[in-house]
Amino acid sequence: MLLLMPRVAARLKRIPLPERLQPMKLAPRHLSLLSYLLFDGPMPVSQLAARLEVAPTTVSLMVSDLSQQGVLERRDDPEDRRRTIVALTEDPETRSAIERWLANGARAWRVAFDPLTPAERAVFVRTMEAYEGEST
Repeated sequence: MLLLMPRVAARLKRIPLPERLQPMKLAPRHLSLLSYLLFDGPMPVSQLAARLEVAPTTVSLMVSDLSQQGVLERRDDPEDRRRTIVALTEDPETRSAIERWLANGARAWRVAFDPLTPAERAVFVRTMEAYEGEST
């Protein structure tokens, strides 16, 4: 694992941005935020922060930056006017580029997890979380 983890991290950093996204200053740190919005749909900043395990102010700054670049959209929550819902842009070209950027990683996880049972998948996730906890 000591040899594998740096290679995996380096490979993730080399995932090329689709041309449409290149001027938008996206980085690997945006992968998780965009993945949640793509796969789970629009959600409030507080929910994104909880999932990303960062402060809501950190997510708010990322959302502001990505909104200004046309990657994300903010909408009023129809159930609570005090809350803002964050969603991927409706622009088809940008949204398609985001989907392409994230597709390779999603496919790789599907292939890696497919032969595993749910219990084996859970062990893998717990192991990675333990590693993360010990490496900080």
